[in-house]
Amino acid sequence: MSTDLPPLLADWRRRAAADPARVVLADLGDPRADFAAIELVDEGLVQPVHPIVDRGDDRQAEAIARADAAGLDPDDPVVAATVLVRSGVADAAVAGASRSTADVLRAGLKVLGVAPGVDLVSSSFLMLLADGRAVAYGDCGVVPDPEAAQLATIAASTADTWLGLAGPRPDGGPPRVAMLSFSTKGSAEHLRVDKVREAARLVADARSDLAVDGELQFDAAMVPAVAASKAPGSPVAGAADVLVFPDLDSGNIAYKVTERLGGARAYGPLLQGLDGVLHDLSRGCSAADIVDVAVIAGLQARAVG
Repeated sequence: MSTDLPPLLADWRRRAAADPARVVLADLGDPRADFAAIELVDEGLVQPVHPIVDRGDDRQAEAIARADAAGLDPDDPVVAATVLVRSGVADAAVAGASRSTADVLRAGLKVLGVAPGVDLVSSSFLMLLADGRAVAYGDCGVVPDPEAAQLATIAASTADTWLGLAGPRPDGGPPRVAMLSFSTKGSAEHLRVDKVREAARLVADARSDLAVDGELQFDAAMVPAVAASKAPGSPVAGAADVLVFPDLDSGNIAYKVTERLGGARAYGPLLQGLDGVLHDLSRGCSAADIVDVAVIAGLQARAVG
């Protein structure tokens, strides 16, 4: 196993190797996925599963029927991946290196469905910053213009993703969730600012286990000196773990800027709210990205049992 990995990635790999999950690689046949499968096997991180359904396997019958009823082809590798997860043949799946997010999400919604008690499927990116900090960005891949209640759900789901992969905080405190805006604490007034404030209130009411504040600008959320000036006394400002963007435009742009100009590593889009672990990949991903997202998927599948 590589010894020059950042500590968080090394920890993921150590945990994954202790109990390798069965993860479908829907993009096998793409050279990047093929190289990823070799590394995953060589390092014992996950057990790669080919995206092939077996119509003679009784375990898969119900999931195949769901795909058929939705007008999806169970032999399509992305659809097959969801069939295998729903039927329990695999623990998790990773797809999207050569397919759109819409294709992956459609298969997830139609075959896996939405998890019990969840009202919205969204996504997040786990961003490993150049200084070693891990922060989660949501939503960067699914919900174009969330209403306040949807934004609150995105915030809670993204906080849970961060906690499962990067937490807990060293100080033992709750995850710190910043609801982002172009305004900080009334510096501007607009309907879009009102939406973020309402979302922050909804999260705080629903999740006492999280520290939530908003509306906050990005610099107030992340830079202690700015936070002291713009949001004194905030339980989140200057030390946010989770950044919740007000719309898909800002979230998608922000993660790519952070990755490409800021030197961060971006893992995702990690889908949240499905009744099973399925993660998307950027079509610009590398073999290393596929390895890391497959490891993440395996860890999450093991965490939910």
